Amino acid sequence: MAETTPAAPSTRIDWVGRSCRLLRATAAEFLTTRPFEGLTIGTGIHLEPKTVALLTTLGLGGARLVCTGNLNSTQPETVEHLRAQGVTVFATQTTDPAEHAASLDAIIAEQPDLLLDNGGDLFARVAGRRYPGLRGGTEETTSGRTRLVPMRAALAMPVLVINDSPIKQFAENRHAVGQSLFESYLRFTNRSTQGKRVTVFGYGACGKGTAACFRNAFAGVSVVDIDPVTTLEAHLDGFATPLRDQAIRSADILVTVTGHPGIVTAADLALLKDGAILMNGGHFPDEIDAAGLRASAVEIERYEAEGIETFRLADGRRIHLLGGGHMANLAGPRPLGNTVESMDLGFALQARCLERVARGGVGAEACVVPVPADIDAAVATAYLDLAR
Repeated sequence: MAETTPAAPSTRIDWVGRSCRLLRATAAEFLTTRPFEGLTIGTGIHLEPKTVALLTTLGLGGARLVCTGNLNSTQPETVEHLRAQGVTVFATQTTDPAEHAASLDAIIAEQPDLLLDNGGDLFARVAGRRYPGLRGGTEETTSGRTRLVPMRAALAMPVLVINDSPIKQFAENRHAVGQSLFESYLRFTNRSTQGKRVTVFGYGACGKGTAACFRNAFAGVSVVDIDPVTTLEAHLDGFATPLRDQAIRSADILVTVTGHPGIVTAADLALLKDGAILMNGGHFPDEIDAAGLRASAVEIERYEAEGIETFRLADGRRIHLLGGGHMANLAGPRPLGNTVESMDLGFALQARCLERVARGGVGAEACVVPVPADIDAAVATAYLDLAR
């Protein structure tokens, strides 16, 4: 019998790419229609295996790609894979804002025709300083939308906000973020949730999913939200809704998913119980004031392999921070991020919205607005057709 050469081991990038059925179908269409022929797309989004599936789809549509990542979420094997495919990547895995800013500036220096942003970093750089040929693009997050809304007049170009799609809200934010933050708590700590008291800050779609996943794992869950109507919703959904200070005092685990800075700060240390665990699920690493916590500690224990910092306070209490306060589902050991299926849907929305902008189907009046309803419907129909 003739000897066969063993195949090279398949990678997680391969697994994810083959699992993104909707993006694969979109890529097959784009290979024929070429909506991005002659255009450069600049991206500032988490560089991890699911992003490869999106960028591959855009590349098959004719785009030249110039890419960077986000703070603390760039995965080196993803960068290596993209560069091997001829994609220009400026990103490195870093928690240094200055180094990250230089990568963002490098993207803008390429003067891409379309921007795919995640947190508003790229569009903030061109607000009021639009260069010739820039058509607009997409923003992935609520955090980015909040940042860009005051810049509408300075931007004056189409910017479609993926996170404002109902598909993104329920498929990714409610189901996938909640699931992945719960998975991240287990992955970081290897500790149980049964009987633990969990406080979730924020009861938007991400908060709803996070609270539900911890409750389903037999934890007692409290919700804190600044909006009384949203807090009432959490109450009627069966969650405890104590006042903020009591919610902090009672918690074994505190999770921030608000999209706003300064949710848990050094001023809250007096309220935290010994052994409390802090975890952020928001896009930016400022919902938990990690620097303030470090400055307040008399000793810091760092579990490098686990991505855990323990702050020992003057009175002997220990407070644990996961992933340095960065988005936990893309930090720490073997970060996986959201589920493949949820990102397949969300990235299909990205591809279709960029196609719409590239073809001139929306104008400056669509500046920082939700995904057009017909794109939502088309993506939902395509996904259902594949699932039936």
